[in-house]
Formats: sequence, structure tokens, C-alpha cells
Amino acid sequence: MADTTLFGRLRRLFSTNVIVRNVGGKKLKIADTDQIQHQVKSHLVDRYSKLHSNLDVMGTGYSTVHQIMAARLGLFKDYESMDSDPIISSALDIYSDESTMKGEYGDVVKIKTDNENIKEILNNLFYDIMNIEFNLWPWVRNMVKYGDFYLYLDVSDKYGITNVVPLSPYEVVRAEGEDPKNPYYTKFYLESIEGAHPYFGQSAGRASKNKIEFENFQIAHFRLASDSNFLPYGKSMIEATRKIWKQLTLMEDAMLIHRIMRAPSKRVFKIDIGNIPPNEVDNYMQRIINKMKKTPFVDEATGEYNLKYNIQNLTEDFFMPVRGGDSGTEINELGGIDYDSTEDIEYLKNKLLASLRVPKAFLGFDENVGGKATLAAEDVRFARTIERIQRIVVSELTKIAVVHLYSQGYVDEDLVNFELELASPSTMYEQEKIELFGQKVSLARDMIQDKILPYNWVYDNIFNFSDKEKVQIENQIIDDQKQKFRHSQIEMEGNDPMETGDAIGTPSDMAAVGVAADAPQTPPETLAGSIFDPFADSGEDERPEDEQGGRPEEMNHYGKDSGARGRDPLGKQTKNRRPLALAHYDALKKTMGVKKSKDIINETKKVEEVEKEYNEYKEEKDKE
Repeated sequence: MADTTLFGRLRRLFSTNVIVRNVGGKKLKIADTDQIQHQVKSHLVDRYSKLHSNLDVMGTGYSTVHQIMAARLGLFKDYESMDSDPIISSALDIYSDESTMKGEYGDVVKIKTDNENIKEILNNLFYDIMNIEFNLWPWVRNMVKYGDFYLYLDVSDKYGITNVVPLSPYEVVRAEGEDPKNPYYTKFYLESIEGAHPYFGQSAGRASKNKIEFENFQIAHFRLASDSNFLPYGKSMIEATRKIWKQLTLMEDAMLIHRIMRAPSKRVFKIDIGNIPPNEVDNYMQRIINKMKKTPFVDEATGEYNLKYNIQNLTEDFFMPVRGGDSGTEINELGGIDYDSTEDIEYLKNKLLASLRVPKAFLGFDENVGGKATLAAEDVRFARTIERIQRIVVSELTKIAVVHLYSQGYVDEDLVNFELELASPSTMYEQEKIELFGQKVSLARDMIQDKILPYNWVYDNIFNFSDKEKVQIENQIIDDQKQKFRHSQIEMEGNDPMETGDAIGTPSDMAAVGVAADAPQTPPETLAGSIFDPFADSGEDERPEDEQGGRPEEMNHYGKDSGARGRDPLGKQTKNRRPLALAHYDALKKTMGVKKSKDIINETKKVEEVEKEYNEYKEEKDKE
């Protein structure tokens, strides 16, 4: 019977190196937690034995796993010594600094997803539980130093990942191909050097003596899988530097020894021995040497004066007996031997810097940098190296996120409905991409404006769009124009077409109130009888009699309200007023929620109503 517990389901989920989920239709999204093409391996030691075959000597009879561990421990010992070198240590710091820098909005890891719940959960995981802003830097540094870094994921049945524990690469063994039914399944073993592990003891996983077994989903293995000869482990970024570093160290030590022993100048004492017999010359010279090697000394404890022997190397100076002729006692100085091998040291140092792939200007060794352009070019090449490191980090962070989401109940396409991204390592790299895209846009614009080539050719050859992408882009351009029109309506008219369904103030809107083909057969109340009334000039008015317009039967007094053309036929009083189309006015009142306070007098009103209004107006004037 299948194991339905959380750990059983996680074990089945990570039984292969990839997680495949259907995201709709025939579309699949694959999350490769290892980011390498797996190969079935007959023996894990094959790759290490090719490089380190001399390790299995003396007939130890170690198993293959122990041979691998022995080889790795030998490499780790060198890496620790190399980390004490200021150049290599600075390079490791630069790798970590550039790989974990914050983005433009202050995020170390950017989470891209259209599901806000997933974004909040992953944000809580990375920034609150894992404290990635502080911990990611030492994790990356250990990965580039050793080639491997391990994180134990403390998975809870209800809450997902509640804690992460860094593990030493000295103690972790990655086992692949142990299951004959599933050669891709991976397990990890923790072999504590000092007995029981301080965090796990013997409780985590399945333990025997000092060996603790973990499932694949319990360990996040950050590895630089750049060389298949080192699989299933990673290759350190400073592995190529190891041989050069040893040579450079030997050369520097030789230089120091030479400068200490051979560089100082020496004195030559030529002592006249006169007529001393040859058999007494040695005794005489020794007395002279002892006398010259003694210096006055005052004992601080007793205050006594003494001639104490001066502790100097007798080989520093030369004492030579001479006789005869005019040769008297003479003291000459013999210069030291100059050391001319600094060029060899510079040669090895340049090779070391080249193997680190860090620009010399970053480490302060390049004094010939002419300007920002040269440094920027170096920065771009270095940025590609940092991007490779970031891709490895993102792949393991994705694995951690999948484990956390699955533990909290997310399945199917939601399990991979996110993307993680680290900050770009180089602003110059971004600027170059922007400049390149700008040149493409400018070229495409000139081709289209000058009618040299059609749109499809530009899309196909300059931007390399597929037919499906071209359709999507055209639809998106139309959507952008709709949004642009919506924004202009809100800004100019205070109208949101998405809510009201009206396009106020546009030519089509004005045509709709006039002679538009699709205009309603019944005009709005506010337009009836006005110059915008579409029925005003028609032969027959099909409206009810009480709504039909026409001239008043009476009130033909010029300049009066009862006149045929009203009180002000020349427009003297209203010429300075700002005209407003009644349709526009009515639409604005509807949109802005303005309540109608008074009826607008128009020609549809009956003569009796007009006369009544006129009489009321005349009475008011008479009272004045």
C-alpha cells in the first residue's frame, strides 16, 4: 500500500531529478532541481579515480565511497590553505558579493508569480524562515570554495520548512544509483567526524552508529557541476588555481630565503699576521675574531660590566690573514647577491589571477586601466561568470520552494507557478542589453517609415518573433490603446468607459446625438426640439402630440418673451455665454451624479405653459 504521509508523498515527488506539472492543455512546466543531464553510473568512484588514482595505495582496501571522501578531504585541505592567501580570499569574497547583491528594490531574491498567496508564502520562507539576506552570502562563499554546500531542510507536516541547518561538506556523502529500480533516486548520508551530530544526534533519518541517512527532499545540495569528472559532487571555483598557488607559494618562499641569507652585504677583514709562524696563524686569527665578536654588556640584575659574546653568525663576515709587502690590516665590504627572479613571481601571479576569472582591477592589481570603458568590458565578462553561479543558486532555491509549497498543500500547476531571480550582477551588462535593443527598435522604425520592408519582415528578422508571438503582440498593442483611451477619458471628462459604457466628447459621441446610423430612434428628452434633434427636420413627427415641437401660436411681439424668436433674437445677452451641447450636458450630469433641479424650457412645451411662465416673469418685473 502506498505511503500517504507527507514524507512518503515528498519521497515520491523527488524520486526523479525533475518535477513535471501540467499547466493547462498540452503545456508542461519542468522544474529540474539538479540542472544537469543525469547519467546512469556504474560506479561513483570512476570519475575521481581517474584524477586521483594515487590515493588508493598502501592496500587500504577502502570502499569506493571512502576513496571519494579521501580524495575530497585532500582537496579541502588545500582549499583551506588557499583561503588564507589574501588574493584568493578576496576573490571568494567578490564571488559572494556579486552573486548576492540586492536589486533595485532592495530584494536579494525576486519572486515572480501571478498568485499572491504563493508570493507571500515564499517571501515568508526566504526572508523570515531562512533569513536569506544574511545567510545567502556565506552559503555562496562556501559553495564556490569547496564546490559543494549542503542545507538540511527541517520539514513539518503542517507548516512546511521551519528551519534550515548548514552542513559541513567534510561530513556529507551524496549517494546515487543505489536503487536498481530507480537509478536516478538520490540519498544523502551524514557521517559525523566527532560522533553524534550536535543538531541531529541520532534522531534524524535512519542512523547507524555515526551515519545518518536523509532523503533527497531533506537536503538542498548547492554544487558547481561544471566538470563531469567530479560528479556527483561539484568542482570548486579555485580548483584550477590550486597548482599555480602551490608554485607561487614556493617561489615566494625561495625569494624570502634568498633575500635573508644572500642579500645582506658582508665585510672582509684582511688581518696582517706579520712574521707569525704558519702553525700559529689559526690561533692568532681565532683570538682576533673572538675579540671582535665580544661587545660590552652591563648586567641589569647585578650591575656588573662584562664582555658578553655577541651572538652573530660567524659566516656573515670573512676573516683573511695576509702578510708581506705593504699589506696591512684592511676592512673591505662585499656586496650582497641581487635577486632577479621577480619576473617569475609576476608571471605566476598573472596566471593565478587569470585562473580566478576575477578582473585584476577588482583586486587592485591593474594599474593600466585607462578608463571606465576598459573596466566595464572586464565587468561584462565577469558578470557572465556570476550569472552561472546565480543559476545554480536559483535551482536549489527552487527545490526548497517546491518542498515548502507541497508541504502546505499546493499541487499540480500551482506547485511550479513561480520563478525566482537574483539581482543582475552588472549594471553595465544591463546597459549593453538596453543599448542593443534600442538599436533594433531604431532600425525597425527607419525601415517601416521609409517603406523599405514590411512589418512582418521586421518582426521575423530583427526581433525574431514567431507567428504566435506576433499575434499576441498585436493584441497587446490594441489593449494598450484601449487603456490609453480610458485614461484620457478619466483625465479629460471624468468618465470611465469601463464602468459607464459611454465615450463622452469623442467625434463618435457627437455623431451619435446627430446623424449616426446606429442612433436610437427615440432621442433623449433633453434633445427634443433642439438643433441636435434628429427628428426635427423630418417630414412627419411620429412622437405623441404633447411631445411634438413647433412655433407658439401667439406671442409674436418682437423683443419680448412672446415674440417669435424670443426676447433676445440677436443674442446680445447670451453672446458671451459658453455654449454647451445639451447631450453633452445631460451625459455629464448622469456621469457625475448631478441631480436635475429644473426643467429646461424648450419648444416641446405647450403654449399654455409658456404663457403661464411669461406671466409669472412679468409680475416679478412689475414688482421691481
